Amino acid sequence: MQKKISSIPFAGTPEQEAELKAVIAKHIDDPGAVMPVLQEAQEIYGYLPIEVQTMVAEGLNVPLEEVYGVSTFYSQFALSPKGKYNISVCMGTACYVKGSGEVLDKLSECLGIEAEECTLDGKFSLTACRCIGACGLAPVITINDDVYGRLTADMIPEILEKYKD
Repeated sequence: MQKKISSIPFAGTPEQEAELKAVIAKHIDDPGAVMPVLQEAQEIYGYLPIEVQTMVAEGLNVPLEEVYGVSTFYSQFALSPKGKYNISVCMGTACYVKGSGEVLDKLSECLGIEAEECTLDGKFSLTACRCIGACGLAPVITINDDVYGRLTADMIPEILEKYKD
């Protein structure tokens, strides 16, 4: 599954940039520094937009392509911000055969975003994941720490209503 780049404008602060520069300086002479620097960068920013990847590449004096390759290869890295409510839709085999594709489509329709995107207000993000590990409840979604199982697409609007604070 290809990661999408965020359509939300980057809004990093000078404090975050200073923190990232300190992380880069700490790892500048380490072989294989890209991975640990990206891990710390994601802790600072919450995700890895192209602006952050560029700062990492320039700071470590490595090609941007290398930084982007690591950012997109490992599932732990996100290229778009996570919302206040992060919704993960299990697309594992058990969930998929029981209708998780329709559940994902309904979530996309209700939220106005696709998988791996965040709503412009920052309230919801949507992720399609490989397996949540609750196959007996298929199809399953999580919203932060809340688990919803045995879903149908028509149940989605009522579930989302609980998070419209």
